[in-house]
Amino acid sequence: MNRLTHRARLALATVACAAPLFAGACTFKDQLLQPQQPQIILPEDAGGVAGAEALYLGSLGRLKSWAVGGNVNQESLWPMLSLMTDEFKSTDTFSQRNETDQRSVQTNDALVLSVYTQAQQGRGYAQDAINALFKSEPTATGKIGEMYFALGFAEMQLAEDFCNGLPFGLTISGVPNYTSPLSSADAMKLAIVHLDSAINLASGTDAISVNAKNAALITKGRAQVFLSQWPAAATTVASVATTYQYAITFLAGSTSDANGFWIMTTNSQRYSVGDSVDASGQIANAIPFASAKDPRVPAANGTTLSPVLKPFDAQTLPYFVQQMFGRNDPIALVDGLDARLIEAEAKLQAADYAGMMTILNALRTSPPTQGIFKPAALAAIATTPATKDAATTLFFREKAFWTFSRGQRFGDLRRLVRQYNRTANQVWPSGTFHKGGVYGPDVNWPVTDNEKTNPNFTGCSDRSA
Repeated sequence: MNRLTHRARLALATVACAAPLFAGACTFKDQLLQPQQPQIILPEDAGGVAGAEALYLGSLGRLKSWAVGGNVNQESLWPMLSLMTDEFKSTDTFSQRNETDQRSVQTNDALVLSVYTQAQQGRGYAQDAINALFKSEPTATGKIGEMYFALGFAEMQLAEDFCNGLPFGLTISGVPNYTSPLSSADAMKLAIVHLDSAINLASGTDAISVNAKNAALITKGRAQVFLSQWPAAATTVASVATTYQYAITFLAGSTSDANGFWIMTTNSQRYSVGDSVDASGQIANAIPFASAKDPRVPAANGTTLSPVLKPFDAQTLPYFVQQMFGRNDPIALVDGLDARLIEAEAKLQAADYAGMMTILNALRTSPPTQGIFKPAALAAIATTPATKDAATTLFFREKAFWTFSRGQRFGDLRRLVRQYNRTANQVWPSGTFHKGGVYGPDVNWPVTDNEKTNPNFTGCSDRSA
C-alpha cells in the first residue's frame, strides 16, 4: 500500500526542500542524488507534512491510473467496462479483451484481475493518505475530504461493477487486514459512509474543499440510485452546478500518462466504437453509437482518416474510431451532468415524465462541457412518453449517449435488470458474437482468483445483476 508513482516521490522531495524546517538544509540536486528505492516511499520519508503531501498526491495519481489511465497491456477500469457493454467492441487479439467483450469473463482473467487489484489498492492509497493527513495536517480538511472521496469512489465503482461477495480489507502497517465479503448493497453503504465523511470534512470555501465536496455529493447520489433511493439521491446532488467537473488531467505530450480511451483506440486500435450492426448481423439491444451520428459520441470510420487507422486484429470491420478524446484530453470523473441525470431518473421513478423531459431537453439544447469536449446542441424531444416502460427506454438511451465511456453504462445495464424488471437478454448485447460463438451470460465481473489469498473469500456469493 506504500508504493507511489515517481511523480509522488518527486513531490516529496520538492515539499521537503520547500518546507521552512528544511530551509538551507538541502537542495533539489541533493534530493535527486540521494540513494533511493525507485517508486518506494520509506517509513522514514513518509513522516510529517512532506510525507502526508506525497501520500495525498500519490493517491490522486493512483485514482487516475486505476479509473481512466492505463496502457496497452494493462488498461484501466472504465475502458474495460465499456468493452463489456455496447459502447466499444474488441478489435484485439488478446483473449482477455475478447472474452470481456463477449460477456464471458473467467475468474483468472489477467486484465480484470489487474483492474480489480488496482482499484482495491487505490482504496489503500487513499486510506494511507487520510491517516497521514490527520496526523500531520489535521487542519487540511479539504484534502482529507478529497481522500475520503477517492476512497468512497473506489468502493462505489467496485460495488457497481463486480459480483456480490466483495471483500474490502486494508493493509495496515504492512499487515493484510482481511474482512468478510459484502453484498453489493452493503458495499455501496460502506461507500456512502466514506462519502459522508468527505462531505462533512470538505465544508470550507477553498477550491480543494469545494471540488471534493461536489465530487462526493455526486458519487453519493450514484450510490443512492444503486440502492433505489431516488428521492434522496436527487436531494443529495441538487446543489451541484451543471457546469461542475472533477476532471482527471494528463501530461501534455506524454504517452505514458495519457487518456486511456485514446490509448486503446486511436493509438493502438484495440477497441472500436460499438454499433448495432456488425459483420455478424444485428446485435440485439446495442445502441448504434458509431452510426447514429449523435454529436455526443463523435466517431469516424478509420479508413476515412489520414493516416488510415485499421483494427489491430486486421479483421473486425468496419473499424470506428472515437473522436471525443485526444492523447492528453481530460476526462470528467464525475460532473454536474451526472447530477442532472440523477434528478431526471428520480422524476422517472416518480412518474413525472414531463419533469424528466424538462431536464433531458435542457441538457440537449444547452450541452455541458465534459473535459474539454462540448457536443453541438440537439433539438428538444417533442413527445413526452406516456408510460413508465417508454420513459425508461428513452431515459437510458439518452443517458447512454451523455455518459458514453464514463464508467456508467455497465452499472445502468445491471440496474435495468435489477430495478426495472427487464431480462438480461433485453438489455445487454446478445446473439451472435462477431469473433465467433455467442454472447455469454455475464452481467457483472467476478472477483478474480488472486483474492483467494484472503481466507474469508472463496468466490462470488452470486453473479446476479
